Amino acid sequence: MITISILVPVYNVESYLVQCLESIKNQTFQNFEVICINDGSTDHSLEIIKKFIALDQRFKLIDKSNTGYGHSMNKGLAACQGEYVSIVESDDYILPNMLERLYQIASTNNLDVARCNYYKFSKKKVSLNNELIDKIPHNKLIKPLNSPEIFYQSPSIWVNLYRKDFLIQNNIKFLETPGASYQDTSFAFKVYALCERFMFINEPLLNYRVDNSGSSINDKQKMFCVCDEYQEIVKFTKKNLNIYKILKFHIPVLRYNCYRWNFLRINHNSRKKFLKIWQKEIIQDYSENRIQKNYFGRKKYLNVFLIKNFPFIYNMLKFFIKK
Repeated sequence: MITISILVPVYNVESYLVQCLESIKNQTFQNFEVICINDGSTDHSLEIIKKFIALDQRFKLIDKSNTGYGHSMNKGLAACQGEYVSIVESDDYILPNMLERLYQIASTNNLDVARCNYYKFSKKKVSLNNELIDKIPHNKLIKPLNSPEIFYQSPSIWVNLYRKDFLIQNNIKFLETPGASYQDTSFAFKVYALCERFMFINEPLLNYRVDNSGSSINDKQKMFCVCDEYQEIVKFTKKNLNIYKILKFHIPVLRYNCYRWNFLRINHNSRKKFLKIWQKEIIQDYSENRIQKNYFGRKKYLNVFLIKNFPFIYNMLKFFIKK
């Protein structure tokens, strides 16, 4: 039996793919399969995958036309044969003991999800991720709904090890919005909302590349993709009333953090269009009593007030745009 299925979504990453796949091949934990999902690459990515398949039967291929990240990941999830599922982005690479450590804590503690820390790296520097590290419980079995700070992390779905039955039983999948990005946002939210047994270890076991110019994070044309994700999050929680009750006041804050980041990265001419959507969603939050000042803090709450009532001021006065 296969213990871990590793999903590697691939799209035009020939510069990084060998390093990624080699890091998986050289793991200290060896009972795994690697499912490479080639999403219609036009470079030499497909040839690279085929070379690994020829040398190692654990490497497998799903080759398809370009239908987007969400569809690729769902195809990969459907093909998994392992007890656990891992995701490795094809421009990143993992430390030799990543699978061994995550499997160790997942199997020992009967976890739905095990999570580790990671390094951020570029050609110029390497740094340890410190996002909310001091606020997330370490080496402790928790239910994320009882520790909402878990939801405030970046999705970073590639530092988690998921029990496959947990994903199947809860029908957790990616949105398949054509041509969209950031489909890890609602996926990660659903994972934490439905997870009963979660543990984080503050050990960096993955290297996350931050200087890939082809990454979706740098695509300023896809400015509305995050909106699709948060619409899905609200829809999902409303169907799960207990989850909605616990997280209804957190969702607008999570959305604010995400939308603020998106607002600052898109070009100036697009900001007005994005603000209109943001304003509409904030008005909806107010009408459904989801806005609570004590969840936001003074500065964020002021910005929410401006976006709701005077979005043109928020757009003009950059000094209001603070975390």
